[in-house]
Amino acid sequence: MYRGTKEAGSLLKKVKLEIAVNEDFVAPAIEAITGSASTGEVGDGKIFILDLPEVIRISTGERGGMAIG
Repeated sequence: MYRGTKEAGSLLKKVKLEIAVNEDFVAPAIEAITGSASTGEVGDGKIFILDLPEVIRISTGERGGMAIG
């Protein structure tokens, strides 16, 4: 039910992936994701590219690219 009207229920299940990579791996990661996730249908998803101003690995105290791995 949506706003008092019965809906068909055709909503797609969604998955959210959050992936942090070093700058050298941004383009290969995009290619890998789009190559394997693209079906050409509505709902394939989106990729958002964000800068990480600081990354800290709690267990070792490493910072920056070393903390990402």
